[in-house]
Amino acid sequence: MTRLGDAAYLDHIRTESARFADVLATCDPAARVPSCPDWDATDLLWHLAEVQHFWHHVITHRPAPPEDYADPVRPATHDEVLAFFRATHDAFVEALAAADPAEAAWSWSTAEDSQRVGFTYRRQAHEALIHRLDAELAAGVPTALDAALAADGVDEALDVMYGGLPDWGRFEPEPLYVEYRATDTGASVWTQLGTFGGTAPDGTVRSGEPDQHVVPAPGRAADVVVTGTADQLDGWLWHRYDDSGITVEGAPEVWARAAAVLGQAID
Repeated sequence: MTRLGDAAYLDHIRTESARFADVLATCDPAARVPSCPDWDATDLLWHLAEVQHFWHHVITHRPAPPEDYADPVRPATHDEVLAFFRATHDAFVEALAAADPAEAAWSWSTAEDSQRVGFTYRRQAHEALIHRLDAELAAGVPTALDAALAADGVDEALDVMYGGLPDWGRFEPEPLYVEYRATDTGASVWTQLGTFGGTAPDGTVRSGEPDQHVVPAPGRAADVVVTGTADQLDGWLWHRYDDSGITVEGAPEVWARAAAVLGQAID
């Protein structure tokens, strides 16, 4: 298991958000974010401010869905955006710390056990981690991701971000398995490949699309094994790192199927 305790996730939200803000406080506001090329440093700062503002609403209005949520108005200057972020972050973590992770709370995920406060603890720890890296890349001062959080991030990226299944869709599994193995922590995450299909609420019919889902170790050798440190794997899955340090061994045709899934954009 890669999961951390809820208190650890909350601590990571605090520390990663603090590093994010400190880096962007001294970064050129017009600096481009290489991992998010449409953004400059102020856009990145505003993005995480908006995210934490939204989830503060979710937690403080739990378990109601955010149907009455109102987007905040973006301040005019970088320094004002920074001040808004710091105030929003403080309110967000105060609300999270006061909430029981087991309490019911809305989330966009349809995964089992996702409709509770604990989903926000974990999801927002990884959101802050990846955007902290974005901030450092914009400022030219990247540092490694925390190994334990990054190992969990490999599972979270593959399971939650790439492996979501809407209630109108279906996953058709095939006997094809990929193992993602962190060389420094020993964490191992298995995925099973298959296809996605279904009829979306707007009537769009989708079928035969490459898909994968996290599964328990199947008791057989993997068709493909992907290895790297937890930092390398997590940053690479999030398209923040290139494939330096990543090793892929196994059937090329199976890896081509997995790569088609991983080629999809996640924010």
